[in-house]
Amino acid sequence: PILLFLIIFFWTPSHFWALSLYKKEDYHNAKIPMLPVVAGIKTTKINIFVYAIILFFISLIPVFFGYFSLTYFLSSFFLGIYYVYLCYKLLTDGNNEEKFAKKIFVYSILYLFLIFSIILIDNIIQ
Repeated sequence: PILLFLIIFFWTPSHFWALSLYKKEDYHNAKIPMLPVVAGIKTTKINIFVYAIILFFISLIPVFFGYFSLTYFLSSFFLGIYYVYLCYKLLTDGNNEEKFAKKIFVYSILYLFLIFSIILIDNIIQ
């Protein structure tokens, strides 16, 4: 349960910061102190990327404790690599900031759903 908690814990910041980056003008106009408003866009992008990398490694840890099989490992590896890729593109591509922020927000929902679905499937086939 602790590892599952950590997956959600490290998933949450990049998910919500991507949304706040995508809707930064709305948060600014409403005077809601989200990270892009109070710390800036570059800081937000760096934090999204760092949390994506941490999430990637944490999502692989359960395999090394013997909780899940190769099916989970491969699935979480490729889902995580794509998530990190999207976050890297957000960090490095200054022209399509809103596009990548929205992609990260949408993909992160799918990512979490698939990770936990794969956990269920992995437990059934083990």
